[in-house]
Amino acid sequence: MDNQPYNPLHGITLKTIVTELEAYFGFETLGKEIKIKCFTHDPSIQSSLKFLRKTPWAREKVEQLFIKNMHKVHK
Repeated sequence: MDNQPYNPLHGITLKTIVTELEAYFGFETLGKEIKIKCFTHDPSIQSSLKFLRKTPWAREKVEQLFIKNMHKVHK
C-alpha cells in the first residue's frame, strides 16, 4: 500500500506547488526567497517546472517553502 500519512506533500503535484506559490507570492518574491534563475530571469510556470524536475536541491527548497507556508498558500 502506498499510504504516506505523515508526508505533508502526499498527493500534491509539483505543478500545484509552483502554481500556488506563484499565485500567493509572485515570481519576484519567490526569486528573493529562493535565489534560482527560474524565478528571477524570465520566469514562467513551465520553465520553473522543467528546471525543478531536473534539479533535486532546488525542488527541495521549493517544497520546503511550500510546507512552511502551506496554511496560507494551499486552498
